[in-house]
Amino acid sequence: MVNIILLGPPGAGKGTQAKRLVEERNMVQLSTGDMLREARSSGTEMGKRVAEVMDKGGLVTDEIVIGLIEEKITGNAGGGFIFDGFPRTLPQADALAQLLDKTGQRLNAVVEMQVDDAALVARITGRYTCGSCGEVYHDQIRPTKVAGTCDACGGTTMVRRADDNEDSLKHRLMEYYKKTSPLIGYYYAKGQLSTVDGLAEMDTVAAAIAKVLDKS
Repeated sequence: MVNIILLGPPGAGKGTQAKRLVEERNMVQLSTGDMLREARSSGTEMGKRVAEVMDKGGLVTDEIVIGLIEEKITGNAGGGFIFDGFPRTLPQADALAQLLDKTGQRLNAVVEMQVDDAALVARITGRYTCGSCGEVYHDQIRPTKVAGTCDACGGTTMVRRADDNEDSLKHRLMEYYKKTSPLIGYYYAKGQLSTVDGLAEMDTVAAAIAKVLDKS
């Protein structure tokens, strides 16, 4: 079993690579957003706490997120876990390390998907998805074979995220660099950090990540 963190700014391709790892290695993707939405509608005590905070428009505490992660990693191992959207800060990284130690597990690798900001802006502003199945496309890099029709499911509703524009993306990048990029130094100091070119072809990125995991 291999536990990993994928690091990188918005649009670096973390979600795409996580999906491949789930399919190819039977890993379990732990998305903070998905876990919060699931907990909110679960009716459990933890779910009620999440719902109360979110209904008031507040920020869910690290303690709650760690509690949700603990429920997941003690219930379903699969081929290991991919931590998606957590940790985002140094205190969260410390909390995750303590949780893994508590549950008798370890973090095998942290993969930073490095990107060039200007190239990333070009990538994201051209991105769109199928409204039916969620398949991701791009105006230049990966257009649909038939204009307006999804290659995967044949759907004809294409959606662009409202925040996939240059001004919004630059703001999201600034937030990433301020809050999350310190994790790069944190995990480098622990000897757990590996880097891959996040702007390479998807198969090339997947192969680079696989090489890191196979050595861990």
